[in-house]
Amino acid sequence: MALFKKRTVGKPGEWYYCLEHKKVEEGPECPAKDRFGPYASRAEAEHAMRTARERNLEWENDPKWHDAPAGRPDDE
Repeated sequence: MALFKKRTVGKPGEWYYCLEHKKVEEGPECPAKDRFGPYASRAEAEHAMRTARERNLEWENDPKWHDAPAGRPDDE
């Protein structure tokens, strides 16, 4: 018995951004490995790459994600 069922048809109102085709899709048309989402609106899905860039910058500058204690350089 499969642990997860593969959903082949999307739900209306679920929006995704396909990384392969660089387009917004309603419902999951492409494999999960090639998409961001689901998003609540088409507009949110259209801005998926910008949202990802902003979050990456936040995480890169978050001191909780660095191994070095705050205030000490990594090379000591």
